[in-house]
Amino acid sequence: MDLDDSLVIRTERNRGLLRVEVRGPGTYANTMAYWKTIAAAVREQTPHALLLVDTTTGEALSPQEWKAVVDAMTGSGLESIRIAHVKPHGLQQIEYCELYAREAGFTARVFTDEAEAALWLRYGVSARSAEG
Repeated sequence: MDLDDSLVIRTERNRGLLRVEVRGPGTYANTMAYWKTIAAAVREQTPHALLLVDTTTGEALSPQEWKAVVDAMTGSGLESIRIAHVKPHGLQQIEYCELYAREAGFTARVFTDEAEAALWLRYGVSARSAEG
């Protein structure tokens, strides 16, 4: 896997919430790299929730690549926290990530809006939940 040098990962912890922002090319290698960085930060900081704002660009990962990412993160400690993955530029095929993550025992949702994701992390509800 070739990690792109232009991948930027910023982490910030505030009152039990770990907020991570990633930007750069959204390649499979970069996606694996930022999830490994997130897993390490979760183990070190023990937050109750993760808000991932993913502004990576480029071709979407395939369903098989998302499955491989989730499989790699299984047992990493991410199962113990709520995860909101925000893709403000559109979901592409990230819904596969949510499906595979839920199957693997993660409490995870994908969003296009950061405020809605934060609401879900705090209260377990969102506009999307309330509608259905």
